[in-house]
Amino acid sequence: MKEEKIIVPANGYLMLFVFLLLFFGTIAIAILAQNPAFLLFIPLAIIIAAGFIMVQPNNSRVLLLFGKYVGSVKKNGFYWVNPFYTKKKISLRASNFDSERLKVNDKLGNPVMISTILVWRVQNTYKAAFDVDNFENFVRVQTDAAVRKLASMYPYDNFADEGLTEDITLRSSVNEVSNALEKEIDERLSIAGIEVLEARIGYLAYAQEIANAMLKRQQATAIVAARHKIVEGAVSMVEMALHELSKKQIIDLDDERKAAMVSNLMVILCGDKDASPVLNTGTLSH
Repeated sequence: MKEEKIIVPANGYLMLFVFLLLFFGTIAIAILAQNPAFLLFIPLAIIIAAGFIMVQPNNSRVLLLFGKYVGSVKKNGFYWVNPFYTKKKISLRASNFDSERLKVNDKLGNPVMISTILVWRVQNTYKAAFDVDNFENFVRVQTDAAVRKLASMYPYDNFADEGLTEDITLRSSVNEVSNALEKEIDERLSIAGIEVLEARIGYLAYAQEIANAMLKRQQATAIVAARHKIVEGAVSMVEMALHELSKKQIIDLDDERKAAMVSNLMVILCGDKDASPVLNTGTLSH
């Protein structure tokens, strides 16, 4: 495969002086000599003028001579090249691409809506100009394909009831997913001479048809986790209470009364609402 060739053309200011000298000199000589034949040099001056090019910062010109690649001009400035060169302009500036929201299935088969934000620029002008038909459209299509592949590699989230052991998820592992996405897109765009500067997830959510169900599922998972912590703490507090009563010999409780005390404490500590106390004016047995 042919590679990019960087060239530096002739100084444009020098050739501008030659053009002005030839153009106005020809007119002056034709007038002074009163011979219109000298005006035949004016088309030559016009042909020379067709060779001027101006390359702005972070821009380039790809030069062709009758279909043959001559080279690329990346250094900014005012230049003169062969007037018969075909000059194709390619920007080297960084560009942003915000993809559309795509509906794809994650690793578990759940439909999710996902989009990506890509920052890219042309690195190899030869590949961008000749190895693909339209490098800007190539960036859009390959980015969408990479996002679809990435979404199918990871679950949206981990759920304890499914016994997932995935360390990387689309929702929580932002850095890992962005690095994987950037690598995938960079491999796809290398054929077009495109350098990926940054790639990250711009939008991520469950598809509308399952969004409500998955929200309830997440809420249920959070409630179960909270209840687990509450029960764990309540058991610890009941154990501490029984131990302190026994240690300080405040009261002797048989197994039946210990069971009743444990039951009452667990209800109070684990209940959603405040307990309503009942005053016992009798003995422990009544």
